Formats: sequence, structure tokens, C-alpha cells
Amino acid sequence: GEAGRGFAVVAGEVRALAQRASTAAREIKGLVSDSVGRIDTGTAIVGQAGAAVDEIVAQALRINEMLAHVATSSRQEADEVQQTTLAVQAMDAVTQQNAALVEQNAAAAASMRDQAEVLSAEVSAFQLA
Repeated sequence: GEAGRGFAVVAGEVRALAQRASTAAREIKGLVSDSVGRIDTGTAIVGQAGAAVDEIVAQALRINEMLAHVATSSRQEADEVQQTTLAVQAMDAVTQQNAALVEQNAAAAASMRDQAEVLSAEVSAFQLA
């Protein structure tokens, strides 16, 4: 009767609901599988990024060491330039002293020449027999 028809309608609805639930479960399973795949891919990308960051840090440390070496070399070179400057200044002072001595020697030589001329003139007054 009528109750049987109502039961048949309810049974049909239950079957349709079960099919939709089954379809939804398959879709959810696919979405979960897709999400797991994306998570695995993301994990791999994060691992690669971590390795790249580690390499960048290692390169930065090497660059830092090189810069420290350059700074040390620059300080040593600056010290050597300062020593060279001091040596050149000392040589300049000695050169100036030598120039003063040369001037003094030239003046003394000119004075001696003048004295020699006077002496020569005085000696020429004497005649030897």
C-alpha cells in the first residue's frame, strides 16, 4: 500500500544519498591525495631552499674571510707605505744636509782660491837668484 510506496520513496532517497556520499568520499580521497602530493612537493622545495640558504651562508662566511684578509693586507701595506715615507723623509733630510755641505765646500774653495791668488801675488814679488 501507501506505506510501501512511502518506504520505496525513502529507500530511493537513501540509495541516492548513499551514492552522493560515495561520490563525495571519492572526491575527498582525491583531494586528500592531491594535498599530500602538494605537501610533498612543498617539503622538497623547502628542503632545496634550506640547502640554498646554507650555501649562501657558507659563501658569505668565505667572503667575510676574504674581506678580513684584504683588510689585514691593506693594514700591512699602509704600514709599509708609512715606513717608505719615513725613509724618503730621512733621505731628503740627508740630501738637504749634503747640499748645505756642498755649498759650504764651494764657499771654502772660493775663499781658498782668493787666498791663493793673494799669496801668489805676494810671492811673485820675491825673486830668486
